[in-house]
Amino acid sequence: MKHCTRTLAGPRLALQVPLAVVAGLAQAASLAWPFNGQPLWWLQLVSMAVLAWLVRPRADEAVGWRRGALVGGVFATAWLASTFWWLFISMHNYGGLPAPLAVAAVLGLAAFLGSYYAFVIGLFCRLAPANKALTALLFGALWLLAELARGTLWTGFPWGAGGYAHVEGPLSVLARSVGVYGLGAVAAILAMGAVQLRSADLRSGRTWALALVGCAVLVMASLQRMCAVDLCHTPSQRPAPALTLELLQGNIPQDEKFQAGSGVPMALQWYAQALRDAKADLVVAPETAIPLLPQQLIPGYLEGIQTRYTQGAQAAMLGIPMGDEALGYTNSVLGMAPGSGVERYRYDKHHLVPFGEFIPPFFKWFTAMMNIPLGDFNRGAVGQASFAWAGQRIAPNICYEDLFGEELGARFADPAQAPTVFVNFSNIGWFGNTIAIDQHLHISRMRALEFERPMVRATNTGATAIIDHRGVVTHQLERHTRGVLKGEVHGRGLDTQSGWAITPYAWWVSRWGLWPLWILAGLTLSAALWAKVAQRGGRGGLS
Repeated sequence: MKHCTRTLAGPRLALQVPLAVVAGLAQAASLAWPFNGQPLWWLQLVSMAVLAWLVRPRADEAVGWRRGALVGGVFATAWLASTFWWLFISMHNYGGLPAPLAVAAVLGLAAFLGSYYAFVIGLFCRLAPANKALTALLFGALWLLAELARGTLWTGFPWGAGGYAHVEGPLSVLARSVGVYGLGAVAAILAMGAVQLRSADLRSGRTWALALVGCAVLVMASLQRMCAVDLCHTPSQRPAPALTLELLQGNIPQDEKFQAGSGVPMALQWYAQALRDAKADLVVAPETAIPLLPQQLIPGYLEGIQTRYTQGAQAAMLGIPMGDEALGYTNSVLGMAPGSGVERYRYDKHHLVPFGEFIPPFFKWFTAMMNIPLGDFNRGAVGQASFAWAGQRIAPNICYEDLFGEELGARFADPAQAPTVFVNFSNIGWFGNTIAIDQHLHISRMRALEFERPMVRATNTGATAIIDHRGVVTHQLERHTRGVLKGEVHGRGLDTQSGWAITPYAWWVSRWGLWPLWILAGLTLSAALWAKVAQRGGRGGLS
């Protein structure tokens, strides 16, 4: 048998590449189905199974590492480009970048990030051992390494990770233990295991390990159904009293939002009126709802809002830029509550958006081509204190910070001070009325599942929503409309009689970040390498 030495030439290549493209498009669609915005967990498994089938070890013909890398790279580029294609809108429609350059930028980013997957799939084709269970585990481990690399290197851009398709479905119960990256790895293991199954293997019992994995998934699905009726929640997880909410969605047109003659006065007037009229316990205005620095506002504007909430019986949180030229600027949230006086709660965004909130080295030439009000902001600290109000610890995060569960998890290092409610402040109006809104909603839902905490979302154009601790959207405002979403939320994890409750994921990620996943994947890779060497023996090593 020839081992991993075939070149890109071959009769199957003409079929493999188109199939990889279709599978990649299916993976993107599984994250948020274009026709209704809903995730399709089964479609994600199917897309992964097609990829696994294309690169699986064969008895008659080895898939060379070059071909494997090509198939993996094509799959990932198609998946990622069709996941965040809406970046084109921000660069072309709002930034004025010529359409061909905007298309090239999206495809270039997708191809660059897809190179992680090309590398690991090529490595898989080189290292896949004869043992089918270990082969499936290796496939999942390498997939996990690619997802981790995409989520952490160069500040990380994990938008569209495969695990987000499982915010619903039988695997969603695993989120509280292994997080979104672990979900993606489990899906990859199941996909490779499924395409390797044959009736003869089942009769001989050679795939008992894969069968055990399948049984475990079924058991966990049953546990999820039990949790749906509160059978598996301990007293320490009982909800706190309801906190009434009003979430403000200004729907300020993005091309006018920072214009002094149109969007700025519109935003200042509407949000001031909505904040004055609100009746809920907590009122939330989105990211940069106030589009000016405090010193740029009309004297008394911000002070009037503060007086309204420090002397009443309600609290407010609102997005506003802060700082000055000497100290630097931050994308921030201010919190105002009764009894706080002149002291305002402040949260400064930590995970900044490349090209939006900071310009990476050597890329000023690119940003100079766009007519977008780009910033160069200072970073806030990881694990900033929560906003304490009405017996709750309310933890803000801004824009795509909710992609980084390991950073949100830092607040759970001390369970006694862990958040009871998350609030996301966003403005993704840069991307139009597109699938980006649905994708971001499901990202927030995944964080709710991982930490078993409600996630409240206040946005400029959508999705403004209330998500409960099981990742279920309980209230949602129609997107791209101006209005106020009224509802209530029950904070979780606060029970002075029964103690403090956090999920397994919150426990380990708050202490070690993502390192347990890196180590687990590395150990699996080492085991596969050892098995491959043992299999080859003295027959020329891994060549």
